[in-house]
Amino acid sequence: MKISTATFLFLLQIFIFFAFTINSNTDLQTLLKLKQSMVAPGISALHDWNNNSINIPFIHCTFSGVTCNNISRVISLNITNVPLFGTIPPEIGLLNKLENLIIFGDNITGTLPLEMSQLSSIKYVNLSYNNFSGPFPREILLGLIQLESFDIYNNNFTGELPTEFIKLKKLNTLHLGGNYFHGEIPEVYSHIVSLKWLGLEGNSLTGKIPKSLALLPNLEELRLGYFNSYEGGIPVEFGSISTLKLLDLGSCELDGEIPPSLGNLKKLHTLFLQMNRLTGGIPSELSGLDSLMSFDLSLNQLAGEIPESFVKLQNLTLINLFRNSLHGPIPPFIGDLPNLEVLQIWGNNFTLEFPENLGRNGRLLFLDVATNHFTGRIPPDLCKGGKLKTLILMENYFFGPIPEQLGECKSLTRIRVRKNYLNGTIPAGFFKLPALDILELDNNYFTGDLPTAINASNLSSLVLSNNWISGKIPPTIGNLKNLVTLSLDMNKLSGEIPREIASLKKLVSINLSDNNLTGEIPRSIALCSELTLIDLSRNQLVGEVPKEITKLNSLNVLNLSRNQLNGAIPGEIGVMNGLTVLDLSYNDLSGRRPINGQLKFFSDKSFVGNPKLCSRRATFCPSASSSPQNSHKGHSGKFTIMQLVITIIILVTVALLLAVTWLFIKKEKFKNSKLWKLTAFQKLDFRAEDVLECLKEENIIGKGGAGVVYRGSMPNGIDVATKKLVGVGRGTGHHDHGFSAEIQTLGRIRHRNIVRLLGYVSNKDSNLLLYEYMSNGSLGEMLHGAKGAHLRWEMRYRIAVEAAKGLCYLHHDCSPSIIHRDVKSNNILLDSDYEAHVADFGLAKFLQDAGTSECMSSIAGSYGYIAPEYAYTLKVDQKSDVYSFGVVLLELITGHKPVGEFGDGVDIVRWVNKTMSELSQPSDAASVLAVVDSRLHSYPLASVINLFKIAMMCVEEESCARPTMREVVHMLTDPPQSTTTTPTLLAL
Repeated sequence: MKISTATFLFLLQIFIFFAFTINSNTDLQTLLKLKQSMVAPGISALHDWNNNSINIPFIHCTFSGVTCNNISRVISLNITNVPLFGTIPPEIGLLNKLENLIIFGDNITGTLPLEMSQLSSIKYVNLSYNNFSGPFPREILLGLIQLESFDIYNNNFTGELPTEFIKLKKLNTLHLGGNYFHGEIPEVYSHIVSLKWLGLEGNSLTGKIPKSLALLPNLEELRLGYFNSYEGGIPVEFGSISTLKLLDLGSCELDGEIPPSLGNLKKLHTLFLQMNRLTGGIPSELSGLDSLMSFDLSLNQLAGEIPESFVKLQNLTLINLFRNSLHGPIPPFIGDLPNLEVLQIWGNNFTLEFPENLGRNGRLLFLDVATNHFTGRIPPDLCKGGKLKTLILMENYFFGPIPEQLGECKSLTRIRVRKNYLNGTIPAGFFKLPALDILELDNNYFTGDLPTAINASNLSSLVLSNNWISGKIPPTIGNLKNLVTLSLDMNKLSGEIPREIASLKKLVSINLSDNNLTGEIPRSIALCSELTLIDLSRNQLVGEVPKEITKLNSLNVLNLSRNQLNGAIPGEIGVMNGLTVLDLSYNDLSGRRPINGQLKFFSDKSFVGNPKLCSRRATFCPSASSSPQNSHKGHSGKFTIMQLVITIIILVTVALLLAVTWLFIKKEKFKNSKLWKLTAFQKLDFRAEDVLECLKEENIIGKGGAGVVYRGSMPNGIDVATKKLVGVGRGTGHHDHGFSAEIQTLGRIRHRNIVRLLGYVSNKDSNLLLYEYMSNGSLGEMLHGAKGAHLRWEMRYRIAVEAAKGLCYLHHDCSPSIIHRDVKSNNILLDSDYEAHVADFGLAKFLQDAGTSECMSSIAGSYGYIAPEYAYTLKVDQKSDVYSFGVVLLELITGHKPVGEFGDGVDIVRWVNKTMSELSQPSDAASVLAVVDSRLHSYPLASVINLFKIAMMCVEEESCARPTMREVVHMLTDPPQSTTTTPTLLAL
């Protein structure tokens, strides 16, 4: 039977329709399988990927991130910044028409399925910012014959770099950076002739950089630095890559000199060679870089001068030369560069005057020339374009007045010109700049009065110390509502302290010492409830010490010495548990010195120079008595002798009783030395035998230098953690591996965020400490282990707050204060609700004299957490713990361990500082984004910035610059308003 042409065409259309429908239905089922594999249970991501509407044909083409062709086959899959927690399933290979695959920033784990090799139509693959791990599956590359771009940046792939890429003839973009690839860069990469963009930065690559990469005929961007560690220097042959536009070899251990041949790269717009060990001078041949815009040679060992030939580089926008050994003057042409925005040359040996024309291009944003030897006057046109944000000229030899034009620069956020020879009057406009955050003019020769109009609403730090400023402190100082630090010490200020200071609700530190201030201390200063430091010493203040000051619960330092204060010392000072430094010396105080509470821990030097003040040992105090001073003089002398005799008799009797008791106890101990004894610090429903039964190999949950920790379940169903200390038994001296310190510390304190010591079991040979069991282990294990990816930002921030509260209690609410000495993430334990508890007090010390430090016989603590001053001087105080806590905060932010991930001799603090210093456009956000844990997604950027700022304050090299733990708790629990209102990073 013949079939007509029309019938045949109709049947063919039906066949094609059913074929399309079958293939389309396969794509639908594949997408649903992808959702099932990649989305964690209970997560609402990809919520519109469903097949509920069965009457809608080709519904999968309406899924978010899915693009289909004209026959409803999936050709593009774009899932970006979605909170996923699963793996890519093998079924992805069924999407055989897929051309674009973008799974970016989604927290996907596991490895890549081999079935991806079936994506023969794929052109563009971007799997960056995930948590893929394991050796890279090279086999998948063999089938991707159409591949043009491949990006797996910032994952956890390991192994050597795959060489199979050379078979992909259309590949133009290859980004393998931010992983853990090791070994050498394959020479065969020079055979990928279509390659335009090669990124291998941020791995663990070694060996020499292959000079053969210069053979790539189309290469435009080459990124090989950061965490890689190469031998030798920059290949001379790189100067022949005529197509190159960007060369980034920052921070990869390069040595030797900069090849002059790089000057041949006519199209190069970015040259980053910072943070290496490059020596020699800056080659004058680099003036041949006609297109150069960004030029960074910072943090090397370069010497010599800036070449005069650089006058040809008229496109420069960024010049970073800081932290080298460069010298000579700054060539005048620097000021004529029409596009210059960033000039950072601090930490060199530059001399002579600065180019007067700098800033006249109207584009200058950041200027930092600190710690050089510049002299002359400050150029007047630095802010001609009204864009200048930072002006940092500190520690030079600039002289003369500050140009008045700078007082009108409303874009300024930081002014730091301390330690120069500047004079004249401070521009009044500085005190009205709306964006100004820091104003540091200390250690100069400024004169004149402070302006009467002050209204810099964003100013947080005002430091004018050690100048010749005179006149009164204007009442308008109260307009600085965001002021945290006020330092006007060592000037010639006079008059009274304005009561308007009470308006500075955020003030943490006020130093008005060494002036000519008169009148009384305003009682309203107590309204500045955040104050931790008050220094009004060396003035002419009169009146009494205001009792209202004792309401400042956060106060750590109170110095009112060398004034003319009178009256009695308020006894309420004794209840100020946070007070660590008190100096009331050289006044006219009278009465009996109170010794209640905290006051008993301050030495006599805090009160010397008050002739009317009676010591705590005096039996009679004339200034505290209304009786005639001499009426009982004879009786007083007799009574003192009698009292002395009685005291001696009592002491001898007590000593004899103690000796007899000690002998008796020693005898009993010897008899029962092999018996275990349970000492409980609270009611316990179990016996020593129950604890001993749990000391089994299978119950071990941790091991350390001090002993082994076991988990044990008691008969009453309560789980306890038992630490078995190694070495000798209790009470035998200094070798008890923290036993004495542990029970003395934890046995007497109670706080929600400090691990609870239930008791201890001991005999002559061993000590067992019993704690409440923490089911989620330590923060260190959680953060740096497999579960670290699931530790979301809100939980990390909460842990930081809770741990800070525990340390704050030790430092400020215990009497005497307790120094932990081993603060680290492994000593912060997490209970079943992930609540943080500070633990392990084996190295803890009581600080008997608050405000001082104790000298240790050796360094104790954990490498990477030890404060610099502790390592150098063996002196330890509360600020040593603060430094260690700052390191913990950096761990929470970055996800990195303190040491071991940054190369020999580099810890997390140094790494963060280096990373910040290499930023081409430094800002708080840029700093955070450069170091934040890649496993974190959808976090509030402002919250991370706040924690990062606190961390960097805690790890300041100078201990006096670090905040107290009380300040840390305040900053964590009362963040800036923007921290709680800024949208998540993913919404930016």
